[in-house]
Amino acid sequence: MKHISLLLLSILIFSSCMAQSGNDIYLLIRGDDIGSSHASNVACIQSYKEGIMRSVEIMVPGPWFPEAVEMLKENQGLDVGVHLVLTSEWSNIKWRPLTWCPSLTDENGYFYPMIWQRDDFPKGTALHDAPWKIEEIEAELRAQIEMAKKHLPNISHAGCHMGCGSCAPEIEAVINKLLKEYDIDISPRKFGVEGLRLWDRTDTTAAQRIRVAVEKLKSLKPGKYLFIDHPGLDTPEMQAIGHPGYEEVARDRDAVTKVFTSPDVMEVIKQRGIKLISYADLERLDLD
Repeated sequence: MKHISLLLLSILIFSSCMAQSGNDIYLLIRGDDIGSSHASNVACIQSYKEGIMRSVEIMVPGPWFPEAVEMLKENQGLDVGVHLVLTSEWSNIKWRPLTWCPSLTDENGYFYPMIWQRDDFPKGTALHDAPWKIEEIEAELRAQIEMAKKHLPNISHAGCHMGCGSCAPEIEAVINKLLKEYDIDISPRKFGVEGLRLWDRTDTTAAQRIRVAVEKLKSLKPGKYLFIDHPGLDTPEMQAIGHPGYEEVARDRDAVTKVFTSPDVMEVIKQRGIKLISYADLERLDLD
């Protein structure tokens, strides 16, 4: 009974600290692609433990999914969503679907690289132009959700890798149906959360991004904001990852991690009283 009382007291204290006054600034930092590589796994956990990231989305078909699961079990304060996958974009590393879905794969059994055909990719490498079957898409996405929930029962939400829901209205409808069915349909937009760019495309180095992010955080007005990017590390493993048009993956994603763990960024967040939140916080706290 004593333990239950202490738990309820802790929840009340936490809720009162998070209560919105009208002048509060909430910041939801989400990392994507945990499970896709060892470097991504390490960087995502680092961005949570040593930085400002509070939500992450896991790629179930990713080759490093098992390691990601173990890491997330050891860091249960990190809110987890399913990063629904229908593409395998990199040139030197590929992943396959969990189910038998030949309409969604290339001649080698891998997911197609892209959702939409790109001019710098060979013809026939986009899911949009493939003879996909909606029943196979539903079965595959259902399998990914169930695999994630099997290993990480507290999955709170889901998102689309490379915007796969935009491929066709039928696909978007299936995704929305599955999110409701599995009770993982938390949408930041419904809670009035605005998208935020912490830096610009021209800011390529970590130092540039940190400087721009600090200035943007200093100027934030009261409200709720969401920023999404892909933590990584500049390691030999990640240096081997890329595709035409995006070759500097390791350097780019290492810079993301450096921003997320920057003392300068964390200091301005502390000074301004910015509240770091997760997807799960949006649902359980009254942030309207």
